[in-house]
Amino acid sequence: MAYLWMIATLIAAAAQTARNAMQQSLTATIGTIGATQVRFLYGFPFALVFLFGTSLVTGVAIPPINKMTFAFGVSGAIMQIIGTILMLVAMRLRSFAVATAYLKTEPVLVAIAGVLVLGETLDLYAWLAIMVATFGVVVLTWKPQEGDLGSSWKPALFGIGAGGCFALAAVLFRGGILWLEPAPFYLMASTMLAWSLGIQSFILMVGMLVFDRPALLNSLKAWRQSLFAGFMGAFASQFWFIGFSLTSAANVRTLALVEVVMAQGVSRGLFKQKTSLRELSGMALVVGGVATLLLLHH
Repeated sequence: MAYLWMIATLIAAAAQTARNAMQQSLTATIGTIGATQVRFLYGFPFALVFLFGTSLVTGVAIPPINKMTFAFGVSGAIMQIIGTILMLVAMRLRSFAVATAYLKTEPVLVAIAGVLVLGETLDLYAWLAIMVATFGVVVLTWKPQEGDLGSSWKPALFGIGAGGCFALAAVLFRGGILWLEPAPFYLMASTMLAWSLGIQSFILMVGMLVFDRPALLNSLKAWRQSLFAGFMGAFASQFWFIGFSLTSAANVRTLALVEVVMAQGVSRGLFKQKTSLRELSGMALVVGGVATLLLLHH
């Protein structure tokens, strides 16, 4: 059980890499908002299947939602929507692998948010390990050969902003899980996932009906591609939430830095995008930081 959260996190990171790649492809045809909506609207039915299927197989009742869980869930849902939009913008400005690496400032932000929101803390060695990983992101961002820093820092700002939103969402979702009535960890995770995706689907559907109906119609027309992205999104989130139900969000999101390596493979293999030696060095620092953290605490 002690290492189950690690297995869940690694599965989630792999599934999320596939989902992000699919969303990036959809952005070109249905726009940023349309591709953002796909993650939630098409993921929601799968989340319901996970929830009711788990309850049916285990024979355990689904825990009821209380006011605190609802409040944490709504807040986390909104932060995740904003983070997804910023992430897709960053991916349009830089390569898939580097944009993913920008998001990996998230562990530091998760740790800070965990202290402020849930009172969770890390020791000095953990902070140092996370800072090493964050420095790797800085190495990825800075391009000294370019005279115009805007071409380097603009996507970084979007990526880091997305990481901050995802950090808050992770902590808020963990808080919502912890406020659920006692139930098996996997059922609490599935319950929180279904509620959060339902909230997100509703918010985006209403928003798009009012402000961007063409994007909504385009996302519905692209249902075949969107269905896969939705499934991978719900599948990834299921395992993220399992991780959140077992340990702090900081632990989960720090281990998730291995996604940078996975994204590098996708960037080179699927999108035929090259990564420089400097960028590879930054990725090495990111991965080294998370490896150090795990060696210190596990």
